[in-house]
Amino acid sequence: SRGTPRIANRHLRRVRDYALQDGAGTITREVADRALSCMNVDEAGLDQMDRRILSVIINNYEGGPVGLKTLAVACSEDVRAIEDVYEPYLLKNGFLNRTPRGRMASALAYEHLGFPVPEI
Repeated sequence: SRGTPRIANRHLRRVRDYALQDGAGTITREVADRALSCMNVDEAGLDQMDRRILSVIINNYEGGPVGLKTLAVACSEDVRAIEDVYEPYLLKNGFLNRTPRGRMASALAYEHLGFPVPEI
């Protein structure tokens, strides 16, 4: 949930609703995993937009560096949303590197998304 209470509460409500719909009524590890999978949140906590940002950097810009505005346009997302919502989580967990020339996908991002890590 990116350490953000608003997002954590939203995920908790959705998992709770899933558990109620599933018939179990109790949130177990398995129920939470299935619910998060339905919400396209993977085992590393990345959602669809996180994976899109990393994929765009890898596929369109050869892993970077790419500027924030260029990345925002390529992902059809607001610059502030990328900078304030997505980027901190990706940086903190080692999927993204910020350099003076722009954002770059890390080796961890390549591995997580199933791309071959480029030789440097």
